[in-house]
Amino acid sequence: MTLDARAFDALLQRHRSIRQFKPDDIPPAELQAILAGAIQGTSSSGNLNTFSVIVTRDPARRQALHELHMRQDMILQAPVLLTFCADTRRVRDWLALNGARDNFDHLHGFLVAAFDAMLLAQTVALSCEARGLGICYMGTTLNAADALCEFFDLPAGVFPVTTLVLGHPAESPAQRDRLPLSAYVHEERYERLDAEALAQAYAQRDHKGLARYLAMGEDMRRQWDELGLKNLAQYYTSKIKYDPERQRRDSRMQLDTLAQQDFLRHE
Repeated sequence: MTLDARAFDALLQRHRSIRQFKPDDIPPAELQAILAGAIQGTSSSGNLNTFSVIVTRDPARRQALHELHMRQDMILQAPVLLTFCADTRRVRDWLALNGARDNFDHLHGFLVAAFDAMLLAQTVALSCEARGLGICYMGTTLNAADALCEFFDLPAGVFPVTTLVLGHPAESPAQRDRLPLSAYVHEERYERLDAEALAQAYAQRDHKGLARYLAMGEDMRRQWDELGLKNLAQYYTSKIKYDPERQRRDSRMQLDTLAQQDFLRHE
């Protein structure tokens, strides 16, 4: 069976990150079909499938996750959260059961599992969007990695890497811009953009992004003025977006949590 490439391309063009959801439920059977199809249709290193998915529907637990994920209200609106974990625990237990050595208690093992989990998450996202469902990736999964390990009772060998908020869209946001293809794609070897090419590649994004954030209201404008921000790049590395102090603190936490979850034994 050959899929219609144009239909698939159209699906990709319709992608939006949805942050406002209707309360309508997603039937368990539909979600199971999405996950089963995605697992079958996603590549995995060595076919070891070093991932797990935690489904959260319970309102009280979604309320708790709302707190852990910096109080993003879409968590309370959407009926389902999917937390994707790098999971070597299952494989490592299987190895032990069969008298084989443990070979995943290191950074390489974590990276393989994390990539497996992210590949699966994207396949799930595409499957959901093909059904008209809305999704939003949550980068705050990494910011709360230690708390999420405790919340989900994750054993050694398991680490949360991303979360999908999933539900029926209650908004239709404009498509976010991307850089020109030439900024991303390199022929044969990497070519670093010079200052002129870099400015040209980011020109449209800088303009649209600046306008979008400043249109959020007077409070946002006030914060820009207080911090003396002049452009989008400065905003992205400011305290009101990706706070450098918070990023460094979270980075240390993530390394500590990886060690706690037995991924850095040989480092």
